[in-house]
Amino acid sequence: MKVLKWILIIVIVIGPLFYFVGQPYLKEQTKKNSPEKIAAYKVDGMDMTVNYSSPFKKDRIIFGDLVPYNVVWRTGANEPTTFTTATDIKIMDNNLPAGTYSLWTKPGKEQWEIIFNKEVPDWGVTILSGGKNTTRKPEQDIVNVVVPTTYSTEVLESFTIAFEGKEPVFLTMAWDKTKVSIPINK
Repeated sequence: MKVLKWILIIVIVIGPLFYFVGQPYLKEQTKKNSPEKIAAYKVDGMDMTVNYSSPFKKDRIIFGDLVPYNVVWRTGANEPTTFTTATDIKIMDNNLPAGTYSLWTKPGKEQWEIIFNKEVPDWGVTILSGGKNTTRKPEQDIVNVVVPTTYSTEVLESFTIAFEGKEPVFLTMAWDKTKVSIPINK
């Protein structure tokens, strides 16, 4: 009985200690390797922001290896990437109401599936899976579109999300020699 009591006391002390001290420390350490970045677009009544963490290539094979093909990716590192729009917009003729969404992708060699999800989970992957399984709930998907993959001869060292052009504006994601562009309209 004394052993059970001590085990219970240890769990009660260590659990909150890990949650309030250990977890924030681990998040801070991972952000040193994959810094937080923001892409913003505010033109002609469109107001969009993407918050993401930008991992580096570091001489690794990215797509098809570090980021497997045809598997849902949290699109960056650390917490899930978020996409916020202050106004209703269209993603390739699919309505996306104003709000904040988690942004997921399923990279492929020839095309990527881009997924906007109503839920923004805390981290994006399960710890027990070693980061291989996402915490995305597919039933919360609001927009799914498929865009072609383009390739460059130049290597982009860090994962980058940006807005390019105007009418339509393109949400671009690029890393290594790979780039995708998602058209967005009012």
